[in-house]
Amino acid sequence: MPTLASCFVLGLIVLTEFIKNTALEIGFDACGIAKADFLEQDALYLRDWLADEFQAEMGYMARNFEKRTDPRQMVEGCKSIIVTLLNYYPARFQNPQAPRISKYAYSKIDYHTIIKEKLFVLENKIIEKYGANLFNATQQHRFVDSAPVLERRWAERAGLGWIGKNKMLINHRFGSYTFIGVLMINKELDYDEPMRERCGSCRKCLDACPTGALTEYNGLDARKCISYQTIEKKGEISKEIRPNLSDYVFGCDICNDVCPWNKSRAKATKLPELALNDEMLKWSKSDWENLTKTEFNRVFKRTALERAGFEKLKGNIEIVVQGNLK
Repeated sequence: MPTLASCFVLGLIVLTEFIKNTALEIGFDACGIAKADFLEQDALYLRDWLADEFQAEMGYMARNFEKRTDPRQMVEGCKSIIVTLLNYYPARFQNPQAPRISKYAYSKIDYHTIIKEKLFVLENKIIEKYGANLFNATQQHRFVDSAPVLERRWAERAGLGWIGKNKMLINHRFGSYTFIGVLMINKELDYDEPMRERCGSCRKCLDACPTGALTEYNGLDARKCISYQTIEKKGEISKEIRPNLSDYVFGCDICNDVCPWNKSRAKATKLPELALNDEMLKWSKSDWENLTKTEFNRVFKRTALERAGFEKLKGNIEIVVQGNLK
C-alpha cells in the first residue's frame, strides 16, 4: 500500500508534469522549475557589480535588493519558480545596408505582451485543474522583465541552460535567442537539476564585443554596452562608444551572433505571435534616415522599439547613418 509520503511525492510529480506539458501546449518552447530560495552568491555578485557602477544610469538595479535576490520577499508564500523559454530567432533578416536593430525587436508585437498573455493562460489552466490557492491573488506573480527578478539565474536553476560568458542564458537546444518568462507559485513541485556550464575555454563573445563591455568574471559593464547606450541611456550615445556601434541603432546581437551554440542550434521560430515586421525588414538606409514621428508611430506601435521612443531612435540613426561618430 502506498504511504502518505509516496502519495504526496507522486502528486507533486503529476502537478509538475501537468505544468510543463501545458506550457508546451500553449506555445512555450521549454519549461523548467526551481525551488524558490535566497540567491546568496548572486547577492554577493550584485553588490560588487553595483559598487563598480556597472549599472550606469539604471538606478532601479540598486532598488529592491532583497526582493531581487529572494523571490519569497516579493511574493509572499512563494515556494517554486516556473520558468518558460520562447525561441525568437527570426526566419529572415534586415536589409544588410540598413542600420541594425537587435533581432528580439523584429516582431510586430512586443515580446512582453506575448509572454505575459501566455503566462496568464498557463496560470488559468493550472487554476482550472488545481484551484486558485496555488497563487497569491493579492500580488503580481507573472514576470517578463517587469520586476526585480533575476530571470536568467532562475532559468539556469530550472535546468534550462547556463549563463554564458556573454551573460546570456544559453539553452542546449535553442542557443541564446530566447525570451524568459517567470511564474511564481505557492506550492512545492518536483524541481529540475541545474545544467552545467558548457562554454569551456571559448572566448568568442568576449573577443567580439567591440566596446569591451563584457568581462569574463565581473559581469557586463553597461556603460560600455551598445544595447544600453542605444536604448536605456538618456540622451545621446557616449562619444567614446560611437566609433564601435557596428551600425546598431537599437540593441546589439554581436555576442549572440558569434556564439557557437547559436551557429549550430538556433532555428527560426514558428510561433505566429512572433510574426516579423516585414515592412521594417525591407527598409533601406535612406528609409531609416528619413524616418518621421508619424511613420515611427505607425510602424512601431506595440513593438519593442517603442521603448526607446522616436527621439532616442532618431538620434541613434543620425549618429550611425550620417557618420557622426565623434
